[in-house]
Amino acid sequence: MWGPLLLVLLVFGGLFFTIYCRFTPFLYFKHGIDILLGKYDEKDDPGDINHFQALSSALASTVGMGNISGVAIAIHMGGPGALFWMWVSAIVGMSTKFFTCTLSILYRGKDDQGNVQGGPMYVIETALSSKFKPLAIIFSVAGLIGCLPMFQANQLTQTIREEIFVPMGLFTGSAALGNGVVGVIIACVVAGVIFGGIKRIGLVASRLVPFMVLLYLFAGVLIIMKNITAVPGVFSLILHDAFTGQAVVGGAVGQVIRTGVRRAAFSNEAGLGTEAMAHGAAKTKEPVREGLVAMTGPFIDTIVICSITALVILISGVWETTGLNGVTMTIRAFTHELGNLGKGILMLCILIFSITTMFSQSYYGTKCTSYLFGTRWKQSYKFFYIIAAVFGATVSLGIVINLIDGMYAVMAFPTMISTLILAPRVMTEARRYFSTLK
Repeated sequence: MWGPLLLVLLVFGGLFFTIYCRFTPFLYFKHGIDILLGKYDEKDDPGDINHFQALSSALASTVGMGNISGVAIAIHMGGPGALFWMWVSAIVGMSTKFFTCTLSILYRGKDDQGNVQGGPMYVIETALSSKFKPLAIIFSVAGLIGCLPMFQANQLTQTIREEIFVPMGLFTGSAALGNGVVGVIIACVVAGVIFGGIKRIGLVASRLVPFMVLLYLFAGVLIIMKNITAVPGVFSLILHDAFTGQAVVGGAVGQVIRTGVRRAAFSNEAGLGTEAMAHGAAKTKEPVREGLVAMTGPFIDTIVICSITALVILISGVWETTGLNGVTMTIRAFTHELGNLGKGILMLCILIFSITTMFSQSYYGTKCTSYLFGTRWKQSYKFFYIIAAVFGATVSLGIVINLIDGMYAVMAFPTMISTLILAPRVMTEARRYFSTLK
């Protein structure tokens, strides 16, 4: 699924959006921050959550194991050069998010209860002709599976098993039992929040995510400052490897690019459509405002947080250790540089990030369910969702990555195709909005 066609669609589609809008949204980046901080909030606007809660909900989904574990997987699979292509994907992804999330407000639909809803499936149904309806169905079916919490549950379980159970000698005779116990606990915690709907998810995310991001950045920047003289060499390694692919078997540059784009898409979700479902719930009458808020997501998520993770891993040198992958590699890097302090901070971040990610992704899954089968099936999906958390905790990482990445790829096609078709309408709305600011 992650072949040349999808890479062209995501990267060159994002590049097209960037050139087509003439970098206009980037010029209003500060205005987007003002919107995010509540300067333009109106209580009577349609929607369920404010701009800050919408971004927090979206970041709760993106700022998680994709930043901590996904970056390590990218380096393991594609070498240091994969980070460069993550950067490229994130920069053009900012434009992609501006377009997709502006559309999610511009063309909100209604569910069978008459409630306002946003997301690619509603954009496709509302703004395009009926012949495009299969795209909305494909997106929603893939979203049911792609938004399941298996990756987060898997990596959180791996962390607890290797960093707590093994040192304490727990479940030594039956690792599967230990994984199952952790999976059940995760499911119970997640269930306590997701049955409260997007308002509770947005409230919890807006409280936890900003604090954990700052704590994670504090630890990462501390390590970078401690090894500041090594930073130029690390950047040189990243840029060199991005175009040579020497860290990949056979020197396959294409594999480096593909790995970087895949992991960036998993990290910031630009072009996949999930972020548009979160931002589509924002309380606003101005679609462009939510587009500007949304485009800050890839910057925070990939350009800042993923880069911090990658620099720590590369500075520490643990990426060259055979057998390390995923969250274990990142834990070893932080422990190598900060000892037990680094390990403690990262363990706390892993716990909070993975849980909050599961909160937001449950919302995406329920929206896809409601679109396909009606709102009466939302509760049933939530039960299915928490069972999937237990399943994800007990299977291998390879199975989880292949399944989730495959579904993310399927979701990207309807999202990007519909956004490319509707791009002129976004620019018409953008010109109208920005003229009012002038």
